[in-house]
Amino acid sequence: MIDLPYSLVIEATKDPGFFGFYSPDLEGFTGVGHSVEDCLYKARWGMVGHVRLLRERGLPVPKPCPNPTVVIQNEPHLKKATTLNAEKRRVRIAVN
Repeated sequence: MIDLPYSLVIEATKDPGFFGFYSPDLEGFTGVGHSVEDCLYKARWGMVGHVRLLRERGLPVPKPCPNPTVVIQNEPHLKKATTLNAEKRRVRIAVN
């Protein structure tokens, strides 16, 4: 189970070692990870910190999404990245 308070979009890049991510529900929240799993981990804790910072500055905080989604974009780059990461970890990852 992925425990995120807001939806997340992860985008594969041309460089198979980097993914970008952002939340369409949480303005200004972005980040970079080295894998889909890394993005999910960083997003989970980053969202907590981002919300805390918004509150400290007296800025509006959106309500958590009751059914957040995770979307992974740029499939051609994703296939290359997952193949590279799987080879590094010597595990098999399936990409639809």
